[in-house]
Amino acid sequence: MNNLENITTLSSELNIQTHEVLQLVIEAWQQLQIQQPLVHCITNQVAANYVANILLAAGASPAMIDNPFEAESFVKISKSLSVNLGTPNTEQVAAMKIATAVAQQHQIPWVLDPVGYSTVLPWRTEITDELLQFKPSIIRGNASEISTLAGQQIQSKGVDSTLDSAEVYLQANALLEHTECVAISGESDFILSKTYQCVFKINGGSYLQPKVTATGCALGALIAAYSGVTQSSIACIAAHLHFAIAGKLAFEKAQSVGSFNVAFLDEIYSLTEEKIHQYADFEIIK
Repeated sequence: MNNLENITTLSSELNIQTHEVLQLVIEAWQQLQIQQPLVHCITNQVAANYVANILLAAGASPAMIDNPFEAESFVKISKSLSVNLGTPNTEQVAAMKIATAVAQQHQIPWVLDPVGYSTVLPWRTEITDELLQFKPSIIRGNASEISTLAGQQIQSKGVDSTLDSAEVYLQANALLEHTECVAISGESDFILSKTYQCVFKINGGSYLQPKVTATGCALGALIAAYSGVTQSSIACIAAHLHFAIAGKLAFEKAQSVGSFNVAFLDEIYSLTEEKIHQYADFEIIK
């Protein structure tokens, strides 16, 4: 087979796989509406209200249980768990350790969002390292967080990324030892999938999304919601596409931060199968 035939064959395979993945994303969105999965969220105090509203708009049922006295019993009745290290305190961290251990034991999918993982914040960084032993289904974060977590000592500016996601996704391969899927947020999002043995690049969204507090935290929780109705890689892709489509369409209606925020929530709520077909923009990198 010559080089042209190789390229044609590979292109054909990618097109087929892209079509199949898109269909699985649509099925996952449909199941999210039908099942309305209960999502146990242990998130930060800045994000909790926004995260809950995004999950409700998307079709899921959020519960913001973050104390150690209820964590074990509640995670057992949940479809999935979202753990976010945005503003950790001693009691919340105890709840995280309990909930993630129980989730692993009962095979409940859970998402780890290592907000602020860096040498600047060693306490939360050590906690994140401890939580990895409970094998998160998905790890998501910005480029700096994922790079540092993967062993590349890149200093973050607070919880904001100082790297481009495209620079990091090859480094992130090391994290697949701990998880099924790694998601890196940025101008384009990159998703590393152990199941598909490839990288998905998600395009779309708007530059205004990072200007709305807690959009990243909400994305992690939405990934968890989708994890309650489908397997991890599809859940991660579906949540990112849901956000990217909503961001793109919201920006067409509103170009200032306040009005964009409202429009974005509306678009999260009003996603349809037709919109997914029309606006889903992703590519597969072998």
